[in-house]
Formats: sequence, C-alpha cells, structure tokens
Amino acid sequence: MVNHAPLTPLDFIARAADVYGDRLAVVHGEIRRNWRETYVRSCQLASALQQRGIGKDDTVAVLLPNIPAMVECHFGVPMAGAVLNTLNTRLDLASILYMLRHGEAKVLIVDTEYLPMVEELRQALPELQIIGVHDQAADTPAVPAGWTCYEVLLLNGDPEFEWQPPADEWDAIALNYTSGTTGDPKGVVYHHRGAALNAISNILEWDMPKHAVYLWTLPMFHCNGWCFPWTLAARAGVNVCLRKFDPQQVLELIAKEKVTHYCGAPIVQSALANAPAEWREGIKHKVSTMVAASPPSSAMLAQMVEMGFDITHVYGLTEVYGPATVCAKQEDWAELSLADQAQKNARQGVRYHLQKAVTVRDPETMQPVPADGETLGEIMFRGNICMKGYLKNPAATEASFKGDWFHTGDLAVMNPDGYVRIKDRSKDIIISGGENISSIEIEDALYQHPAVIAAAVVAAPDAKWGEVPCAFIETRAGITLTKEDVIDHCKKLLASFKVPKIIVFKELPKTSTGKIQKFVLREEAGSITAIDQN
Repeated sequence: MVNHAPLTPLDFIARAADVYGDRLAVVHGEIRRNWRETYVRSCQLASALQQRGIGKDDTVAVLLPNIPAMVECHFGVPMAGAVLNTLNTRLDLASILYMLRHGEAKVLIVDTEYLPMVEELRQALPELQIIGVHDQAADTPAVPAGWTCYEVLLLNGDPEFEWQPPADEWDAIALNYTSGTTGDPKGVVYHHRGAALNAISNILEWDMPKHAVYLWTLPMFHCNGWCFPWTLAARAGVNVCLRKFDPQQVLELIAKEKVTHYCGAPIVQSALANAPAEWREGIKHKVSTMVAASPPSSAMLAQMVEMGFDITHVYGLTEVYGPATVCAKQEDWAELSLADQAQKNARQGVRYHLQKAVTVRDPETMQPVPADGETLGEIMFRGNICMKGYLKNPAATEASFKGDWFHTGDLAVMNPDGYVRIKDRSKDIIISGGENISSIEIEDALYQHPAVIAAAVVAAPDAKWGEVPCAFIETRAGITLTKEDVIDHCKKLLASFKVPKIIVFKELPKTSTGKIQKFVLREEAGSITAIDQN
C-alpha cells in the first residue's frame, strides 16, 4: 500500500546499514563491526534459518549472554519471520526445558558456556535443532562435533537475503517468559508494532543522540534488553557487549570506549556507586544511566548524582516491553536540595511518549484513585506498548486485561502533579495490627544508612500482630552493623510500628538482572519467626 507500511524495528537496522554503514555498531573484545557488516550477518542468519525450514511464527530460542550474536538474533530471527525467545542464562534445566516445550522452539542458539545443560536438553528434546556459538573473546569451549556452528551457519546464508516486513504489525516478534515465582512462567508475546514504538520511546525519553555508545550491563534476555537492541539500530549507535557484570570492568569500559549510556537495576547502580573511586578516574565525560526494577532508594539516586552520572528512573514490566513510564525531570527540581531531588526522581513518573496511558485505579471498582499522594490503588497501563497476550493462556490474558487496562499488580499512589509512586507489590504490603505498611518505605529508610549496600523488607508472621516487618540487610565490606544500630536509625525516619521487628544480616539472593528475590526471603522470614517463637 502506498501510504501505509507495518511498523517494525527491523527497518531500523536496514536504514542504519544504508545511511551509516561504515559507523561502528558492535564492540566485543577485539571484535569491532560496523552497521553494514552487522546487517549482512543478520540477513545471513535469517536466510540460513529459512533454509532449515524456519518461517512465520516458528519459535527460535536463544541462550546467550550479551555478545554480538545476541544483537544479530534480535534482527535475523524476526527477519526470517520467526519469533525470538530469549532465555534467562541463569535459569535451571527444568525451567529452560519448560519454556522450550511451552514455546514449541524449533531451534536453540546457545553459547558453548552452557554445554552441560544443552546435552541434557538434547536428550529431552531430540528434535530441537542446536546451533552453537563459540565466543572467541571469552575463549568459551569449541562447538562440539555434531552441532551446527553459528559462524558456519552464517556462511551458508545469503548476505543479500531479501527479508520481508511482517504482513501485519500485530504479528509476534518475540516471546519473553515471566519469572514464574508463583507457578509456571507465563509466555509474554510482543508484536512488531509495540517493539518499534518502545524502541523509539527509549530515544525520546532519554534524549538519546545519534551514535550513542551503549554498554550492555542489562541482559538482552530481559524484555529484549528493554528494546534497546532495536533502539541502538535506530540511532546507529554502538553496542558495547559485556558477558557478565563486573563493576571494575564496567567502569574500565566506560572510560575506554567513551560509553555514553547504560541501563541497570538498583543493585547494579549501587555496585558502581560504591566502587573504589580510583576505578572511575578515567571517566571524564557525561554518562547517562537508566534505572528500573524495584524502586531505587533516594540515597542511591543521590550517590549517582554525586558521581556525576545523570540518572533517569523508569518503570515497567515484561508485559509492557520493559520501561513504559519515566520520571520526567522538571526544570524547577534543580532548585531543590540533593535529597529532595532524589525523592522526586525516585517516583515511577508519567507515561512513555508512545504509551497511551498509565493510571492508578481501584482494582475492584476500576475507578481512578484521587491524586492525593495517599490513596492506594493498582498501576494500570493502556496503549501500544502492551503485550499481545500470554501464550496459550487466554484466562490469564483476560484477567490481566480486565476493564480494558493491563493490571500490573503494583500498588501505588497518584501524586497531585500526576506522577505515579509505587508503594509496593500487592503481595509485599505488610499488614500489621490492621495497619498497611509499605516495605518500600522501610527499605528507603534503610538505604539511608551509610553502611547498607542492599536491603529488602518482607512480612513475617507474628502471633500478636499478624505480620511484622522483617529486614534483610547486606552491609558494605569490612563494616559491622548491629540490630540496635538499625533500629535506632529507623526510629529517626519511621513511625514506631513500621520499624523492623526482625533483622537479618546476609548477602541477599538476586536474579540475573539484579532484582532481589523477595520470594526466597519470605520463606526464610517464616522459618526465622517460627524458630524465634518456639
């Protein structure tokens, strides 16, 4: 049609190759490829997959760290008409096996680091085609005999492959599984339209310039890297690859490659903020960082500002392609104290440019809560940056879209200025003696103690109060903190009934994306309480 073309992020890499073909696209160790080379390799991948019988709506799963092949898969797989299923590299065999079966994957592209798991997968799924990726930069094992080598596969593909955009922009482009902490993971289906629009929204919210240099601290398996593989192609930027997060290596790469942008969960930001100052000595340029996952503490935000890193706070979920709201900064905030600026920036904010709406509503009546900063409701989204639905789960899809809004399960308030602030996940609210206590409020207080590097608060059962706050605290190396110290600190910042009644010092369990695994801590809190009460 002359005046309509389906939206797809695949157009971004075609344009990057045409307009900025000679510009650097991918950096990984000694590997440095431009956009023309990256586009050709993506075309070869698409062609080779089609030669193997892969086509429209077939699932191609990938088990890869943040390496060049992972960037190429974000283009080559959908160019073949297939659906890209990026798998969390930290998951156990049973979880991976479930996802491969549920998603009906026909191909698995896998880094040879994961050889032991793949051998078991081959036995369980003999029809699954295995394509092995040997990462020379990390000297991973060679591709075993009997496997298809990724580089050989590309050589067999057509470098001038004429891929076709989707017939319908509503067609699936990716499949991402939720964490599944309360049952089997749900398969979230992304469409080409949403992926393209969120990729563009990332540019708009971050004022991301052409040729930005982006460091992959955020796993690309997580919500397709918040759609940033497609964003970087739209800006003809540079993908600086990183197999594994290490604070010293990250700061070295920021200095060496003149990294301008990176994303990360609060735990990632905290690790960088608390790194030795000498690790940052070579960084003389502006660095923009985006933080999401659990709400960042005002103390951590203040630390990043003091480092000279410009931080943008976003919020979202797998079901909305990663970030879908942003704490858009206002000019008059600059006149506030650093602490007050951090409080403002800790909010989840307002809708992304190309998301239709975000609201806070009573989940039962579906009425908006008053914008008073006090009344609790559930955050809900509507618009183009919402999933197509849950794969093979119409009941869950219908429930999540009740009332023509996507229900996040996150409890929040709407402030008078129209900015959303999360108070808790619905399952994380602590009800103590009839009072609702926000675990996030307590965590924010804990993070203000200079000895605390990570904190999580969950409900613990209590015979008298029903539930009480239980705080798990990770302290800085070499610093001793007592329970009495924590209690005295919290009493200065919180009402007495909100002060943690149980305090545990330990290294906190985290997911591969840096999220603290509260479900693990809830189980532990129950055991601790039971022992204390006997």
